[in-house]
Amino acid sequence: MDDNRRILLSSVQMARFAARGSLRLDAVVPAAMNAEAMNVLAEGVPDIPYGTPLSDAYTEGSFPRRLLELPEVAGALRSLVGPEPEVDHHAVHIREPRGGEAQALHADAIIDVRTYAFDVQLMYYPQNVTLDMGGTLSVPGSHLRRTNESDTGRYQNLRGQDRLVCPAGTVVFLHHGIWHGGRRNDGDETRYMFKIRFNPTVRQRLLWDTSDLRDPQVAAELGAMFPWYEQATGRLEVYNRVLLWRALTGDDDFDLDHWVTRVANRPQEAAV
Repeated sequence: MDDNRRILLSSVQMARFAARGSLRLDAVVPAAMNAEAMNVLAEGVPDIPYGTPLSDAYTEGSFPRRLLELPEVAGALRSLVGPEPEVDHHAVHIREPRGGEAQALHADAIIDVRTYAFDVQLMYYPQNVTLDMGGTLSVPGSHLRRTNESDTGRYQNLRGQDRLVCPAGTVVFLHHGIWHGGRRNDGDETRYMFKIRFNPTVRQRLLWDTSDLRDPQVAAELGAMFPWYEQATGRLEVYNRVLLWRALTGDDDFDLDHWVTRVANRPQEAAV
C-alpha cells in the first residue's frame, strides 16, 4: 500500500495506547464492507501458517486484505508494529444469541518477558455491538502487569473495566498483554468478531506521525491512572509505562515525576 494513503497515528494516540494497552477506531470500515463481512465471517476465513509475512498472508481483493488496506487501519498497524509484520494467527469469533458462557479474563500468551517489543491484536466488529451482545471486555492499563494466560481468570469484575459497546465497522488494537475476555451474548442477534494477531519484524520506535511528540497531552496520556489500580502498584504501572515510552521514542531522558530517573541513578565511586 502507498505510504501516502496510510493515516498514521499521532503521538497522543500512541501515548494513549502505551497507557491503556488499547486503541479504538470507531466506524472506520464502510457500511458496504460491514455488510459483506457478515457473510464472509459466517463462512469462515481459511487458516494461514504461523509467521506468514503480511504481504503474503491474504490474496489481492480478499476481505481481510481490503480491511487491512483501509487508510485508518493500515496507518494504525504501521504505527504500532511497522512495515511487513508477520501474521501470528487469525480467528473468527461467533457468539450465538442467548447462548454460551463468558470467557475468563486472560492475556493472550504465556508470560512474555520482552521489555519493549510487543505483538498487536486487531479486533474488527462488523455490526453495532450493544451492551447485551457480549462485546469484548478489557481492563485498561493491565497490559504491562505480566501474567500467565488465564492467571486472572478468578477475577470477575474490576473497577473501570471496559465492556465494548461500539458502532458497526469499529476496529480495536490491543497490546498482547492486556487482560480481556469475550462476554456472554444475551441479545437476540448473533455477534461476529474477526481478530488477527501481528508480530513485529522491526524495532518499534518512532513509527508513527511524530509531529506532535512534544505536545503536553502526550505526558497527560502517559500519566493516566485507572480505577482498579492500587495506590502503590498503580505507580509501578506508570513507571513501566515510562520505560515503554522511552523504548518507543529512543528518548532515555523522558520521565513523569522523576520516578524512572531516581531508579536509574547509579552513582559511581568518587575519584580520589
